[in-house]
Amino acid sequence: MDMKFSLALPREKLSIPVIRRVVGDALRGLGVTEDCVADVLVAASEACTNAVQHARGGAEFEVSGWVDGGTCVLRIEDWGCGPRPSEKQDESGDLVESGRGIRIMRALVDDLSIDAAPDRGTVVHLRKRLTWQDGALVRRLERQLARSAG
Repeated sequence: MDMKFSLALPREKLSIPVIRRVVGDALRGLGVTEDCVADVLVAASEACTNAVQHARGGAEFEVSGWVDGGTCVLRIEDWGCGPRPSEKQDESGDLVESGRGIRIMRALVDDLSIDAAPDRGTVVHLRKRLTWQDGALVRRLERQLARSAG
């Protein structure tokens, strides 16, 4: 089962709970386990907080996401000027400020990539393999499809 969404929100702290609600409700509605939902929400909150606090241009940021098969992908994009020249990068190419947010995201998702450029802003991609509750909507639909096909 595939699911897609896209939200453009003001670069304000009050936007972050909106993202958490939309993403959390969507994943729970599909039957994703609560531990997995919590991991995705914390990682998304960190990425959105960075967009709200550190983007130097643009009045809004965008969060788009999709569930494709058993993976959730989130894309958080701001249209700021990219990293400040004074910001340093660590060995992996990630920006170093306090660094905790990136380490948190990396610990909670299966794949994290950050693309930042002065002329494009910053795009964060988060990918997480989902774990499903036993009675998940996705599992019920898969069983129904298998019965009707066979």
